[in-house]
Amino acid sequence: MNAESEYFVDTHVHVFPSDDLRYPLRPGARRDQLPLPSFTTEELLSHAKPCGVRRFVLVQYSLFGVDNSYILDVREQHPKTFAVVGMVNAQDKPQETIRGLVRRGARGLRVTGTGPDPDVWLRDESLSTVWRLAGDEGLAICLLMNPSFLPAVAAQCRKFPQTRVVIDHFARIGGDGQFHQEHLDNLCRLADQPQVRVKISAFYALGKKEPPYLDLAPIIRRLLESFGADRLMWGSDSPFQVLGKHTYRDSVELLRTRLDFLTPDIRRRLLRTTAESTFFA
Repeated sequence: MNAESEYFVDTHVHVFPSDDLRYPLRPGARRDQLPLPSFTTEELLSHAKPCGVRRFVLVQYSLFGVDNSYILDVREQHPKTFAVVGMVNAQDKPQETIRGLVRRGARGLRVTGTGPDPDVWLRDESLSTVWRLAGDEGLAICLLMNPSFLPAVAAQCRKFPQTRVVIDHFARIGGDGQFHQEHLDNLCRLADQPQVRVKISAFYALGKKEPPYLDLAPIIRRLLESFGADRLMWGSDSPFQVLGKHTYRDSVELLRTRLDFLTPDIRRRLLRTTAESTFFA
């Protein structure tokens, strides 16, 4: 992995400018809610390039709502470097919005599930429409959710087997500091659905939440045994990964050098090839 020709792909980055006029926040959002005044692609690259990361999946940040203009503009300027996962309002003309995203080169749709009622996903016909449209358009449904939503995801995957699904941040297993066996079992059961992939990402927010994040090793090993390296991919979740005691390099190095059960070929798949086949092929 040290050859100059090698590079890595970060599958989960939020970038945003300080330009309120051209790229406004969604109604009701405030700039003081942002983790930083700005996190532009230039600021991202200052952390990523020294670590060998050269390609990125830009995920729409929720404070900008469904106006995906900034990340789409970035991707159009540098299409070989950036892919886009946009947001859509399932209740407001999702077909029109999704087709617009496809025309501008988006590769995925972000869907969130953090409320008290996971089964709402199964009852919400508008959300089912988004799952269907994503499959029709070749987009991945990228799920930001709590572990309680995993059974509902399994049901949706059976209902829409043509739709590619990407689970963000281990489904937030370990977000409360504990790796509950039931949650991990539910995530690993999704390996039975061939269209599901999982992001190994957001290390700063899981388990002990302390670099070098070695407490995540057992869950990574379990996911590798269940899904295989061709369905797992790394993501930093920057800018959160570069705040406080956390660094971008610590996130990369967990998979690049620190887990002795990863072979060079598996490292390459986790850090590059799975991501490229999912978001850049």
